[in-house]
Amino acid sequence: MDAITGFLSGLLVSYGQFFSWDAIVGVVTDPVSWGIIFWLVILEGLLSCDNALVLAVVVRRLPKHQQKKALLYGIWGAYFFRFVAIGLGAYLIKIQWVQILGAGYLLWMSAKYFMSRKQAEPAADDHDDEPKVRRGGFWDTFWGTVITVELMDISFSVDSILAAFAMSDQVWVLFMGGLLGILMMRGVATIFIKWLEKYPTLESAAYVLIALIGGKLMGQAFGYHVSHYVLFGVMAAVLLGTMVLDRMREGGKKEA
Repeated sequence: MDAITGFLSGLLVSYGQFFSWDAIVGVVTDPVSWGIIFWLVILEGLLSCDNALVLAVVVRRLPKHQQKKALLYGIWGAYFFRFVAIGLGAYLIKIQWVQILGAGYLLWMSAKYFMSRKQAEPAADDHDDEPKVRRGGFWDTFWGTVITVELMDISFSVDSILAAFAMSDQVWVLFMGGLLGILMMRGVATIFIKWLEKYPTLESAAYVLIALIGGKLMGQAFGYHVSHYVLFGVMAAVLLGTMVLDRMREGGKKEA
């Protein structure tokens, strides 16, 4: 009974931060918080830019006057999901075994990505990358489409939310990062897609960043803490180094 009471009390404290003016001011006036928010938005963009296009395909089955409305409802649903997930996660991420599991998942996710790249490339006429959208009956209605968008958004956001917890346990840092990331994905996804077309290895760099964040969380679980400024510097070096290498490779191909 004491454990349940302690858990519920912890949740109340965690969700209470959403309504704390001091917590909001503390985030807005802290440069480190803005640095974390910046990197959360960048990660959201690199990991999820193609997902915005998938959602656009999902709502395309609806009449034009309902398409924007379905995406708008999807945005509000995404905000609500992040509110629930961040309040719960901000409390749980302080527990050591949760930190270890979360770090292990991030490291596994990064390793899985690089191992999958070693597999054979799909055939040129392979269309498996087309989004498979369930059709027929209720799922073709407006509310069926809205539910589909919500479920897909939840599945898309798990990785970025967990990475966010590895960088901060302040609910307003996490919520603002998620809020800006969602708005950006709905509005400027094509910019990130163009970046990925211009610098193809940026996607790989994103998973290097995920591995770094996972390593930070694993170290944190055992009492080893890395300065946020050091982490920001390493992450910036990875991204900038990737872009420079891409340009050098492109220049080498033109000379050849």
